[in-house]
Amino acid sequence: MGCSHTGAHVGVGVPVGPVNVGVGIGSGGVSAGAAVGAGPVGVGVGVNQRGQVTGSAGVGTSTSVGRARVGAGVGGSTVLHDPDRPRPAHTAPVAPDNTATPPAPSPAATPLQWRDAQGNLVPECQAFGNCR
Repeated sequence: MGCSHTGAHVGVGVPVGPVNVGVGIGSGGVSAGAAVGAGPVGVGVGVNQRGQVTGSAGVGTSTSVGRARVGAGVGGSTVLHDPDRPRPAHTAPVAPDNTATPPAPSPAATPLQWRDAQGNLVPECQAFGNCR
């Protein structure tokens, strides 16, 4: 788990099919990422200048002003990976009789599960926006 962050963010995105690819600047510095949305709701993933990978979700609105679109929204993000955060050392738990317990199943054997910004499980089609 990472820390949750909120704050102002300004960015420019270019639609590439159903995905919006862009760069922006916010409280964490410069970032690049990709996002998808349906209606006023959007989700995305990005990488900031410190190499942190973040996931975000938000809701907003926009309007045309001349040939540009201007919008406002609210949302939040969380750090999914931080290269500067040390990984905890793996140690096998010791049973009361001082014998090592067998290791837990490897994460590779666990099926991939998608979660929303609140940690709730969502179907894979919803994560990719193609549920029918």
